[in-house]
Amino acid sequence: MSVAIGNAAERRAAEYLQSQGLQLRDQQARCRQGELDLVLADGNCWVFVEVKARRSQQFGGGLAAVTASKQARLRSAANWYLSRHRATDQPCRFDVVEVNLQTDELTWIRNAF
Repeated sequence: MSVAIGNAAERRAAEYLQSQGLQLRDQQARCRQGELDLVLADGNCWVFVEVKARRSQQFGGGLAAVTASKQARLRSAANWYLSRHRATDQPCRFDVVEVNLQTDELTWIRNAF
């Protein structure tokens, strides 16, 4: 999948989550541990969102693509991000947003892991 398609899916997910009341804090935050697609705030809770664009469900949905090793990298990157923003004592959660490229539908999975 191209970078342009991935970036468009992330923009679409960010717009949707903001329409649901979350506040966008950062996009594509990169560190040695990996990349955080979207960082949002839901009240006082930091929300780290992994965005997965899919053409079909043939190989599983977006959640299936977030393997245990991917989850570990995201947790590590989130710890880096929270320490960088002096927010290690605040609650956080990990969500997954799947963008179906065929139908343009979004599936938002809160507290995915």
